[in-house]
Amino acid sequence: MLAKLTTKNQLTIPKAVATRFAGVEYFDVSTDGSAITLKPLRRSRLEEIQAKLAGLGITEQDVTDAIAWARQNP
Repeated sequence: MLAKLTTKNQLTIPKAVATRFAGVEYFDVSTDGSAITLKPLRRSRLEEIQAKLAGLGITEQDVTDAIAWARQNP
């Protein structure tokens, strides 16, 4: 397979490769001087928790209120 480097220094990855990493937005790029290595970066645990809270409709204010309530009601 071939990958093309554009005039804006963007690398186009073949669809057959990209589809193997569904949901991955970022790759760690490294080189040993003669080869380029791309390693997929998965979402961090923090991002997973934030997404879960957002999906449940829990806001920062809800968390602040819960902490205040817990401190008043030991």
